[in-house]
Amino acid sequence: MNWQPSASIENLRHRADILAKIRTFFTAKNVLEVDTQALSHATVTDLHLVSFETRFIDTGANQESAQTLYLQTSPEFAMKRLLAANSGCIYQICKAFRNEESGRHHNPEFTMLEWYRVGFNHFDLMNEVAELILLVLDCEQPLQKTYQQVFIEHVGVDPLEATIEQLKAVTIEHRLNADWIQREDNKDTILQFLFAELVESKIANDAPCFVYNYPSTQAALAKISASDNRVAERFELFYRGIELANGFNELTDSAEQECRFNADNKLRKRYQLTEKPVDKNLISALSFGLPDCAGVALGIDRLVMLALNASNIDDVIAFPINKA
Repeated sequence: MNWQPSASIENLRHRADILAKIRTFFTAKNVLEVDTQALSHATVTDLHLVSFETRFIDTGANQESAQTLYLQTSPEFAMKRLLAANSGCIYQICKAFRNEESGRHHNPEFTMLEWYRVGFNHFDLMNEVAELILLVLDCEQPLQKTYQQVFIEHVGVDPLEATIEQLKAVTIEHRLNADWIQREDNKDTILQFLFAELVESKIANDAPCFVYNYPSTQAALAKISASDNRVAERFELFYRGIELANGFNELTDSAEQECRFNADNKLRKRYQLTEKPVDKNLISALSFGLPDCAGVALGIDRLVMLALNASNIDDVIAFPINKA
């Protein structure tokens, strides 16, 4: 068997140095490091995320009474429970899990940095993410552009106004190999496909770029903009073809959050996917009172790839899924 790590020991040393820099960054800002659980009784309801499931057999229980548990796709729900319990600003570096294909930029088990800043909005947090990126990467100051702006620039249609038929016409115009799109009736699925195919590879090649104010239907955990209800206060960070971070000005309304989770499950049912248990602990925490805050998840493996100019995630992690 090929037991050796896929990453060189030199790369793993660089990775350790980057993790040390990140911890120093947050210590200097008096942001508390936390460590929450990886297993949960509930999980995300998002149509496009797939969780790993396992079965917990408690003492005296049997197979029939075993409980289904889920490995976290991110520590977000647990960290929000800490925020509601008055933790103040917090960060976490942890493993997260998504039951998706492995690839050049993806491993089903990956390392995530997630942090929450009480009193910040999404613009404040984009500025802090830029500060961290400049500490780790040899790059220019990140740009900031709206989702509408980059979509019009690279796809040629307004994503907030275009009809489904107009978006389908774009796939034909650009000769994209996606016959399934012509049968699709979910606008967000088509928008996400066009964004991935026509936008992601063309932005942020020279400097990192924050894309913000996503369509309100693509931001399950973000506040809707007070100035334009077509968009939500969500941002993503891209650099050299890699999606590096995803952040929100966080939704604090428990009733609205529960409605969105239930709407996700209705959509899952329509697509013949299993409905997922809504995290009632999160809803209770939001009901108790989540402080106004902004939060972001950043992929550590991808950050190390960019720092080391690595072309494959296997070059920066010790044991990817095929060696696990």
